[in-house]
Amino acid sequence: MLARILLAGIASTALFVGVARAEDNYRPECFKPAPKNTKFIQQTPKPGPYRIAFVNGYAGNDWRITAIQSAKAWAARPENKKLLKEFKVVSVGNDSAAQIAAIDNFIAAGFDAITFIAVNPTAFDPVIRRAQKAGVVLVPFDNVLDTDKIVQVNEDQFELGNIKARAVVAALQKENGKVAGKILEVSGLPGNSVDRDNHNGMRAELDKYPDLKVVQVVGNWDAGVGQKVTADAIATEGPFDGVLAQEGTVGVLNAFINAHQKLVPVGGDAGNGARIIIAQNHIPGVTAAQAPALSAMALMTAVAELQGHKLPQTIYFDIPQKPNDQLVEGKDYFPNLPKSFYTTTGFPQCAPVFTPQELLGQTPDNS
Repeated sequence: MLARILLAGIASTALFVGVARAEDNYRPECFKPAPKNTKFIQQTPKPGPYRIAFVNGYAGNDWRITAIQSAKAWAARPENKKLLKEFKVVSVGNDSAAQIAAIDNFIAAGFDAITFIAVNPTAFDPVIRRAQKAGVVLVPFDNVLDTDKIVQVNEDQFELGNIKARAVVAALQKENGKVAGKILEVSGLPGNSVDRDNHNGMRAELDKYPDLKVVQVVGNWDAGVGQKVTADAIATEGPFDGVLAQEGTVGVLNAFINAHQKLVPVGGDAGNGARIIIAQNHIPGVTAAQAPALSAMALMTAVAELQGHKLPQTIYFDIPQKPNDQLVEGKDYFPNLPKSFYTTTGFPQCAPVFTPQELLGQTPDNS
């Protein structure tokens, strides 16, 4: 049953559905409801072209750079460019107050929609109310919010961590006939829901095996930081029998190489540098991605919402992943491209994936 909810002072009307089913929403092959999603959100259609902004927080690692490039590449495609009257990108650092202020500025400037990676998942209730009052669509992605009031875009972060842990466990079982030893877990940026859920997904698998010891270090999703903390861990806690890394896997692997340590099974991200090392050294495990192209999916979601399409309140896009022994040169990794290039460049069930040329032709600067 549909219930029309009218909120005083809100310029757009939202329809909420009690039970969300994939077949009920717009383009279900693309905008898939999360397993625990319980409702849809549908806005009154608004004519385009639209003014849309992407308010990024931290911008200092390869993933964030590629996310900005992906958003710009999506906006530059002719079929999308005609939908946009204006598209702006700003990065504000790890300050939630600065991010909220930037969002408020775009609301005040009359933008139609704003996508963002939340610096803090709990600080946005007031700005959500201000956006709703102004009729502005907000679409957080990647590090989403603790709210059910707006459409949010992500991958299943618990499952992403679990995929990596399962692959490393399987590799240990295959190599040794048992699951035992010492695992290095290189986690992400503390305080983010993505870091929390990835960690919980990893531990849900690893904690099944009492003969596994897990050493956790904080890598901040940064290759340089990951390399340093891994080198320190090897020196103080090594050797290790397996590695799990949320992001910055290339730095983690370089630390092993520099320390002349055996390259052990790895569950890591899909950065080009990591996949090159993994393929060249035949390292077992998996590379699974929180794809930076989620930034483009957030823009696609914002446009669909502005056009009045019914969408799940929480959308999970498929997790790009590939077993390490199936990586193909020229398709899954590119020795002729920068190691910082992120190899999972889109979601083919939703839109054509970006070519390396499309992404590398965009700058990560504010615009």
